[in-house]
Order: sequence, then structure tokens, then C-alpha cells
Amino acid sequence: QVQLVESGGGLVQPGGSLRLSCVASGAASGFTFSNYAMGWFRQDPGKEHEFVAAVSWNGGGGTYYADSVKGRFTISRDTAKNTVYLQMITPKPEDTAVYYCAATGEYYCSGYGCYGLQQFEYDYWGQGTQVTVSS
Repeated sequence: QVQLVESGGGLVQPGGSLRLSCVASGAASGFTFSNYAMGWFRQDPGKEHEFVAAVSWNGGGGTYYADSVKGRFTISRDTAKNTVYLQMITPKPEDTAVYYCAATGEYYCSGYGCYGLQQFEYDYWGQGTQVTVSS
């Protein structure tokens, strides 16, 4: 069973910084972190999940960002720690949401790259962590 556990959420002031972490586990079920593309989504109450950022599996090449966060957020992964990060710099009040990390199927690729941009492309989800941007 693959499990994703997010942490690092909380209250941050506009213009500050915050780093979210997501630890993946599931080696007993054959899950090898480096073989899976990872993504971050966010959701406001009553709205659909919104894509934030994605990083391909090791060797798949590349990252992708939603226009709304490009230049402010950075996604990265640490294979040794089975962890994917989302560094948020100069967050805005409109970034307030529950943030979820997600994993695709193994060696997933689509027409635009080896990562997913839409919710249905991800097989595994964490429980979410609340981020509130407010002064």
C-alpha cells in the first residue's frame, strides 16, 4: 500500500515563505519512489482540485508549474528521503488552500511530459495540509 503524508502547512504572512513536505512509503508493496512522478494540488472548499506543480520520475526529466505559481513556487524531490517538497516564496492570500501531494503510476508519461497535470492522472493521494496566507 502506497502512503503519502504531507506536512509543513500553517499560517504564513504574505511575502513570507513556507516549505511543504510529502513523504512517500510503500516499499513492502513494491513502491519505488524514484519511479513515480509526483505532483502538488490544492483545493478551496467547494472547488475542484487545482494543479500546482509536478516533477517527473527520476530520468523522465522536468518540472511543470501552474501559471499562477510560476516563479514563486518550486517543486523538488529527494530520492534518498522518499520526499517531495513544495517551496513557497512570496505567497499571496489567494494561495490559501488545502495542499495535497499525489503520485502517478510507475513510469507515467503523457503527451506533454512524464508527469501529470490533471487529477485523474494520479493514483495515490495524501490527506492534505492546510496553508493559510494572511497578515
